[in-house]
Amino acid sequence: MPKRILQGTVTSDKNEQTVTVLVERRFKHPLLHKTVRKTKKYRAHDPANQFKVGDVVRIEECAPISKTKRWQVVVETTA
Repeated sequence: MPKRILQGTVTSDKNEQTVTVLVERRFKHPLLHKTVRKTKKYRAHDPANQFKVGDVVRIEECAPISKTKRWQVVVETTA
């Protein structure tokens, strides 16, 4: 099974080797046909502490690194 890759914005870099990434997805409501925005936060592994708040990054699924970290930062995206 392929690893999922998501794109989001870094909202916190206060922890050592960890960033919090806010991922937004948009979909059309099945009944109202209105575009709905849903957001979810993921904690991702950043071994070099190189990403700061506001950076747009891609994260990839990985084996569990800690209790809450199941993702790692792949590369920064220019948006």
